[in-house]
Amino acid sequence: MKLYTFLFIGMLLASCSNEPEPIVYGGDNCSYCKMTIVSKAHAAQMVTKKGKQIKYDAIECMVQDNLQNYEVSEIAIMLVADYEQPGAMLTAQEASFVIDEKISSPMGANLAAMKKNSNQEEFSEAYTWNELKKYFLKEDPQNLK
Repeated sequence: MKLYTFLFIGMLLASCSNEPEPIVYGGDNCSYCKMTIVSKAHAAQMVTKKGKQIKYDAIECMVQDNLQNYEVSEIAIMLVADYEQPGAMLTAQEASFVIDEKISSPMGANLAAMKKNSNQEEFSEAYTWNELKKYFLKEDPQNLK
């Protein structure tokens, strides 16, 4: 009986991990818009402090969901795809976000993320994570909770 209790507690602790699970491209669906996640250059994901895995097909979906449904205190980690290295992920805080017509993102916001101080100067607008959230609030004030 003690063995079963120990195993149950171990499984319970493992299920509450704040570590992000890999995105299954072509298999996972976006938690916000329900589209299948296929673009390794635009995907994003969030993990709550309770261990809930939330995956997105586009950064703009994560921004919208974050603004509408989550408090900063609930989030353990937010990751965004590196546009210059598709498949690699950056934390939202270490990324620079660019909006430019040259970028074709899945939901049409022309948004991508890349490492700060990389090639963002070739794009028209660059933002930090907090500036990006303010930009989306300005574009759609209905995003307020």
